[in-house]
Amino acid sequence: MNVTPTIALFARYPTAGEAKTRLAPLLGDAGAARVHRRLVERTLATMRESGLPFAVHHTGASAAHFAEWLGEDVLLVEQGEGDLGTRLARVAPPAILLGADIPALTADHLRAAARALEEVPVVIGPATDGGYYLLGFTQAVPQLWQDMPWGTDSVLAETKRRLDDLGLAYSLLDELDDCDRPEDLARWPELTA
Repeated sequence: MNVTPTIALFARYPTAGEAKTRLAPLLGDAGAARVHRRLVERTLATMRESGLPFAVHHTGASAAHFAEWLGEDVLLVEQGEGDLGTRLARVAPPAILLGADIPALTADHLRAAARALEEVPVVIGPATDGGYYLLGFTQAVPQLWQDMPWGTDSVLAETKRRLDDLGLAYSLLDELDDCDRPEDLARWPELTA
């Protein structure tokens, strides 16, 4: 299989009180939004470095606001309404879904995901919190989005179980830490500098 997946970065506009709200008790609403802004910008630079095609699936502001922030050359797609699963299900294969809360993500991780999709229909980047930071697929897999316990430590295990039930092979990338909670910030002091 020779597929070139498009990276779909899911990003919220960095509005105080609406972005990275779990960091607000430590940083305040504005500080949490600043961290989110830095994470999105860092992830965008990583996607550019990977050489893979990408789009930013945005929410929380208009495409014009995102273009002003991220650049006119960034392909922007509105996430639309619905829960996370509904919004993820709108991304057409082949694709690599990505969030912006993985400070250690590198272009090599993204290229490794694309290479894995040449061998298997699904690739997963497991997060240390029991979820995943990346999910790539070469075919529609609607079963991975419906009734998923999003935001819990069982997302990865449930995803793997569903793939096994479907008989779909998958590859796992390196496990990485995400940056969601105040205690996570200790590993990346530059995000709050």
